[in-house]
Amino acid sequence: MKPTELLSIIIPFHNEQEVIAKCQQRIADAVQTIDMQVEILYVNDGSQDATLKILLALMAQDARIKIIDLSRNFGKEAAMTAGLDTAQGDAVVVIDADLQDPPELIVQMVKVWREGFDVVYAKRTERKGESFLKKFTAKLFYKLINKISDHEIPENVGDFRLMSRQAVDALNQVRERKRFMKGLFTWIGFSQTAIEYSRDPRLAGETNWNYRKLVKFAIEGISSFTQEPLRLATYAGFMTAFGAFILGLYFIIKTLIFGEVIQGFPTLITVILFFSGVQLLSIGILGEYIGHMFIESKQRPLYFIKKTYTAKTDDANI
Repeated sequence: MKPTELLSIIIPFHNEQEVIAKCQQRIADAVQTIDMQVEILYVNDGSQDATLKILLALMAQDARIKIIDLSRNFGKEAAMTAGLDTAQGDAVVVIDADLQDPPELIVQMVKVWREGFDVVYAKRTERKGESFLKKFTAKLFYKLINKISDHEIPENVGDFRLMSRQAVDALNQVRERKRFMKGLFTWIGFSQTAIEYSRDPRLAGETNWNYRKLVKFAIEGISSFTQEPLRLATYAGFMTAFGAFILGLYFIIKTLIFGEVIQGFPTLITVILFFSGVQLLSIGILGEYIGHMFIESKQRPLYFIKKTYTAKTDDANI
C-alpha cells in the first residue's frame, strides 16, 4: 500500500557544485527506510556555478526532485522561506547542501515527530572543521542573545530541523523582511525537542559565511528579537547624564573655592570623548532599529521565483 503521508525536504543552496550530487545521493539513501512519500525541494539562491545544471540532470533520474530557481541571491533566510512556502509535506525538513548536517538523521527526526512533537531540531555536540574563534564567537552570541531576549534560542542549533505541517503553516504567516530564522523557529512555539549529533566538516567547497557576514547576521538577530539594546542605550544615557551633573557640580564648587579655571583639561577631554562615544553608540543602536522599520515599511516581497523545475515539465514558471 502506498504511503499517504508526505515528507518535504528543503535544501537551499548557493554555489554548491562540488557537493550537490553527493548531497542528493545521501538524501535519497537516507529516506529509503521512511514510510512516507517524499518531495525534495532544492532552492537555488542565485548560484553562479554549475549547481543548477547538475541538479537538472539529477532530476531526470529522480522524479521526487523539484527545483525552485530564485531570480537572484536573496540570502539563505529568504531561500528557506521560499522552500517553506512551497513545501506541501505533512512534515518538512530543512537541511543545508554542504553535508555538515547528516541526512541520515532525518530518519530519527521522523520517528520523534511521530511521537507527537511539532519541531525536532538537531543540536550539535561537536563542531568539526570549525576554528576556535568561530566556536567561541558563536557561543558568545547565543549567551548574549539568550540573556537579553524574551525567547530562548537553543545553543549549538542551526537550521537543520523537522517541522510539522501546523508549525510550518504558523511560520509562513510571519512575513517580516529582516528574517532571523533561528529565532523564528523558536518564537512560533509548539512542542519542540532536540536530538544530538556530531557535526561534520564541509565535504568540499568553501562556506559562503565569512566573519563580516556572521557579524552582520548576529546584529540582525539581536535587533530582530529584543529591544534590550534600546533599553541599555537609555540606561547608559541616564547614567552618563547623572554622572555629568555630579561632575559639573564638582567643578563649579572647586572653581568657586579654589579659583582653578585652567587645570583639569585632560579630565575635560576624557569626559567629552566618553560622552561622545556613548552618544554615537546610542545613535548607532537607534539607527539599527530605524533601519528595520524602514525595510519593513516598504513591504517588498521576500523573494522572486524565476522558474520552477519539476520532473514532469521543465518550464513551469511562477
